[in-house]
Amino acid sequence: MLRTTAVNVIRHLGVVGECNIQYALNPFSKEYCIIEVNARLSRSSALASKATGYPLAFVAAKLGLNIPLNEISNSVTKVTCACFEPSLDYVVVKMPRWDLNKFDRVSKALSSSMKSVGEVMAIGRTFEETIQKAIRAIDPSLAGFAAKDSYAVIDDELTNPSDQR
Repeated sequence: MLRTTAVNVIRHLGVVGECNIQYALNPFSKEYCIIEVNARLSRSSALASKATGYPLAFVAAKLGLNIPLNEISNSVTKVTCACFEPSLDYVVVKMPRWDLNKFDRVSKALSSSMKSVGEVMAIGRTFEETIQKAIRAIDPSLAGFAAKDSYAVIDDELTNPSDQR
């Protein structure tokens, strides 16, 4: 469903090269909306290349030179051409890493401004496994979702986001 929508949007916009589309999806109703469309290479592109083994920047550059997909060899597999989509049986999560203690006079409150000092990428078979790996990769001392905070503490963390939640 989302793949078909992505292909339709890209064709409608006439995009040639790399493009990523970010969605908001209601998993119960399958209702979705498009949050943004980026017809360029971005930091998300680097994650997608790492996660899939598909060399997006390389392929986008070749497309920009008017070389068709079926004439571009996949520089990772060395076997297939670039028109073959990656087939994945795993989940990938990218999670920001904050270390705001390193900076003087920086508020620990999170907002729409970028404050992360890096990110981690985790791979697993399920979303639950993958997000747990990402949390522990951020800081091995974190318990992840095993924490037993009260609902009041959880509500406060959700209401007042910080680098420690």
